Amino acid sequence: MAGTLYLVPTPIGNLGDLSPRAAETLAAADFIAAEDTRVSVKILNHLGLKKPMVSYYRHNTETSGPQILQRLLAGEDCALVTDAGTPAISDPGEELVALCVEAGVTVVSLPGPCALVTALAASGLPTGRFTFEGFLAMNKKNRREHLDSLRGETRTMIFYEAPHKLVSTLTDLVETFGPDRRVALCRELTKLHEEIVRTTLGQALERYREQPPRGEFVLVVEGAAPVEDAPVLTLEQAVERVCTLYEGQHLPMKEAARQVAAETGFQKKELYRLAVQR
Repeated sequence: MAGTLYLVPTPIGNLGDLSPRAAETLAAADFIAAEDTRVSVKILNHLGLKKPMVSYYRHNTETSGPQILQRLLAGEDCALVTDAGTPAISDPGEELVALCVEAGVTVVSLPGPCALVTALAASGLPTGRFTFEGFLAMNKKNRREHLDSLRGETRTMIFYEAPHKLVSTLTDLVETFGPDRRVALCRELTKLHEEIVRTTLGQALERYREQPPRGEFVLVVEGAAPVEDAPVLTLEQAVERVCTLYEGQHLPMKEAARQVAAETGFQKKELYRLAVQR
């Protein structure tokens, strides 16, 4: 009889958030698959446990995944943990779960710490409908395509970001959604220096340009106004909007035309042509 894969959430900063059920599951598992064994051993030491561990992380999924699956099929129980939060959420555990499901291995997911839910709940922005976008791509083209696909997104959007990329990401978000879009920047959640800054994208960019950020961030960004609530612009008003973005917010003319085209439905080329003639 095959064993069970347990998805065990680990604290995102505060060890007190490790649940009794998570501790019991770690104690009962035959072995633990960890993103970084050096991080996970600290949790085991906190619990007074010693367990066999194997590494399972982004760059060894093709070899480690099948090896873990074989042990599960042989009857062993495995507890999968990530460095912080819930396994398989913006995490390579997603691939291991898919392998197990395909092979008919039981997967049990324990509730527990998750940075995106913690940030969303405290953001002050609408929580009824939201979309989790994870980390934006490093590649500029893929990054732009990702953000362009979200221009009309009305749901609250959640992104993860590292401190050294925060200013660059905020710059892209301002160009995509405008400086007045509301955002909650949640830093070092559950840790000693937890901070939640509720502001606009434009003000956030100014703040962190002057004050280099530290710690991991979750960005909770307000969705776009529903189409029926958005003002209907004439072509002349749309061209004026392009000029305002170009002159007032210093966006490149082509970028301004692209943004207004997405907002209004007018052709980007036409908006650009009329704007440069002014």
